[in-house]
Amino acid sequence: MYTVWLVRRIKVDIIGAGLSGLNTAITIKERDPAIKVIVHEKYKEIGYNHEGRRCGEAHTVESEWIKWKPTGKSIYNTILHADVIIGKKHYFAQRPPGVGFILNRQEYICQLARDAEKHGVILQTNDKIKSVDNLDGDVIVDGSGCPSTVKRELNLGTGFTGTTYQETMENSNCFHADTIQIIFTNLLGYFWVFPRNPEKKEINIGVATFGKFRYNLREMLTSFKEGNNITGTVNYVVGGLVPLGLQRPFLYRNILFVGDAGVGAFPLTGQGIYRALMSGDIAGRCIAQMKLKKYPSIIRKEFMQWDVIGSIFIKMNLIFRKINPGLFITSLNFLAKQGKQLSLLTH
Repeated sequence: MYTVWLVRRIKVDIIGAGLSGLNTAITIKERDPAIKVIVHEKYKEIGYNHEGRRCGEAHTVESEWIKWKPTGKSIYNTILHADVIIGKKHYFAQRPPGVGFILNRQEYICQLARDAEKHGVILQTNDKIKSVDNLDGDVIVDGSGCPSTVKRELNLGTGFTGTTYQETMENSNCFHADTIQIIFTNLLGYFWVFPRNPEKKEINIGVATFGKFRYNLREMLTSFKEGNNITGTVNYVVGGLVPLGLQRPFLYRNILFVGDAGVGAFPLTGQGIYRALMSGDIAGRCIAQMKLKKYPSIIRKEFMQWDVIGSIFIKMNLIFRKINPGLFITSLNFLAKQGKQLSLLTH
């Protein structure tokens, strides 16, 4: 006589086929192929949709992140130089070849999607999740971005957020394939000029603020372009909220928040690609081990130092803004001079 043991297969529902959601799915299947993973994407196409372009598309691959290195058509340019301007001071940073990139972010998302399918992940497009109550997974992962649709539904709130506006311009007179430029202003924000598609001499040029102010970002960017004699033809416009640093909670019941919905972007420069990938990797490992409660502590360990620095910096400058906006530039220059350990210019 034989005893038959029936083991129920664990199911994971992931909301959003972006960087964090797809990397969560890949990591789960790498660690435990038996787990059923479904990624729900609201758009008809993965990658090549509006959300896929909501980014300056700069990405850095440090040694520990080499597995997330873009390949082939996912790369527009290799970045060797960063020029950061804070008030009247210039800071220059260099990267060795193969470390800094401007992505074709949409194609990079497709690269991850192909990898996910190879691992047995189920990708469901044109599948907008209107409520978490409609999902029956043992674990739910929210990679819906900022603002998080799940956090809005559950009234969980957000952390610090800023606003952005970006234009993509072709045939630009300031296209430099290997250089990114970030310019901080006393309006508690910054502009950026990043190279994009070299075949079109494209640039991503945009503006972001450390908070929700009543600035007309489009007018600000127009003035910036005119003041710096930047020309070209606008072929794409995108904008919205940017999560500045950690967006608590990271875990609520059986829901893990990844990417912009969880770890947010780097507080001082808005870089979010590597943070999205890292949070997905951490979430995937915790889910595969069914140790969900470890996720918040690992996230805090990885990101807390910069979150504290960023939070203090933003709160301090919201006060400075009311006293003397120029103090923002002074405080930022002080931060930039603290040494390479802060990694402000090259993070």
